[in-house]
Amino acid sequence: MLKDLIIIGASGFGREAAWLVERINHRNPTWNLLGFLDDNKDIVGKDINGYSVLGTSEDVEKFREAYFVCAIGNSRVREKMIGRITEINSEVMFATLIDPSVVISDLVKIGRGTIICAHTIITVNIDMGEHVIINLDCTIGHDAVIEDFVTLYPSVNVSGITTIRRNVEMGTGSQIIQGKKIGEYSIIGAGAVVVKDIPANCTAVGCPAKIIKSVPESVQGTLP
Repeated sequence: MLKDLIIIGASGFGREAAWLVERINHRNPTWNLLGFLDDNKDIVGKDINGYSVLGTSEDVEKFREAYFVCAIGNSRVREKMIGRITEINSEVMFATLIDPSVVISDLVKIGRGTIICAHTIITVNIDMGEHVIINLDCTIGHDAVIEDFVTLYPSVNVSGITTIRRNVEMGTGSQIIQGKKIGEYSIIGAGAVVVKDIPANCTAVGCPAKIIKSVPESVQGTLP
């Protein structure tokens, strides 16, 4: 029996998540995708790539039998959204979506609400938190720890024995060499190469990655 699913966020990555669901169902029928919820009221009721925008996040209570997945790429906004909908319904059910093309061992722990996109390789003894987004064509090496709400944009390479703390965003094509740590709420720019530990609440860019901005702790976890 197919399980009802609603995607939170109907923008670009939301549409890609809908395609991911279609790919899962083509391989193994699993989900009945009901449509989207999106807080842009201008698109409520509209059709997007064949799926209706059913309402805003405030309508999560209307779909108590459905599973949800949040397809908002920005880590801080995603965290805020998950907090909002769980306040509305503390028993909300979250789906985990893994593209059929993903190469992944049985020795990987994956939290609820996580999305892993096509052509990603995830090796062994990896601990991945909740509501993580791993975009297209990423690699994650052995013994890595990836905490809640992390976002890896396309073609990110994470080497073994690394730790990526909560709410980190790693830009397209960025890399982290083995054994390094990235502190919570930090952003790694596109194409950057992390060769030493990066502290929390900062932005680092370049090869090797250098800190260009620090974010006060008082604003961590808030909407941009």
